[in-house]
Amino acid sequence: MVGVVTRNESEVAWNEFDRAFYEVKDVTGRSAEPLASAVNMVSCFGDNAAADAEPSLVAVDDEGNRATREQPYFDWAAICPSRTEYRDGLLEIIDDCVDANEDVRLDDVGFPRGEYCHCSVCRERFQESDIDDWGAWRSDVITSFVAEATARIPGRVYLTLYPDPYPGHLYERSGLDLEAIEPDVDEFVVPLYDTAYETTYWLESLAKGFDSALETPFSIELYAVDVDIDALARAASVAEAYANDVYFGYDASNGRATVRRMRADDREGETFGAPDS
Repeated sequence: MVGVVTRNESEVAWNEFDRAFYEVKDVTGRSAEPLASAVNMVSCFGDNAAADAEPSLVAVDDEGNRATREQPYFDWAAICPSRTEYRDGLLEIIDDCVDANEDVRLDDVGFPRGEYCHCSVCRERFQESDIDDWGAWRSDVITSFVAEATARIPGRVYLTLYPDPYPGHLYERSGLDLEAIEPDVDEFVVPLYDTAYETTYWLESLAKGFDSALETPFSIELYAVDVDIDALARAASVAEAYANDVYFGYDASNGRATVRRMRADDREGETFGAPDS
């Protein structure tokens, strides 16, 4: 099965795609009305607009460095997952999505990096909790959010994972305890992005790693913007050997052309035996 990830409503109906994810809230903070014809997608703790409007929401490390685009390693601002009011707003968005379509994808779930968050709210709640280990407490914050969010989703739950299958890395980086959250998730989506896909050995290595790490089905999302069609088709062929489905991100036209190329190649590869005499 192939699909598309898009911000453009018209593209969700393109018949080359079996499934469409439509960004209702993205990392810029941009919002759109949920669609009945797509799996609506919510960027949970990535939010530039919220960070600009209320800087105190931004996650900070133990040296006070804020998780914003001005810092190394961050392409967007990361909101602290402990903030109750912000989480309540996310749950309201998820409710709106469910009203349109019972399937929902949760994106940007977790702490931004292993050093975060050491804001005053996190420090206070950790001290007040009955959990002694900082990493375990961070994981509990994320696990509780996933449980609360997915309990509101009656349909299929998709959740995006940072593309690192090495044992323990998702827990250390984001607070994601895969064993704890897998019962609440129907399908994980792993973005394996490149701007060229000139080689695919790394893609295969990461895909195989997730195949070993996960009990829950997973799909792979490929970056489709300005990527050569032949290279994207090769990458998709590698991805579909391990993943349930393959999704093309943020260039539906390129994704559609790639799907057509792959289907044409499949037809050309068909062979038929001679009729019985």
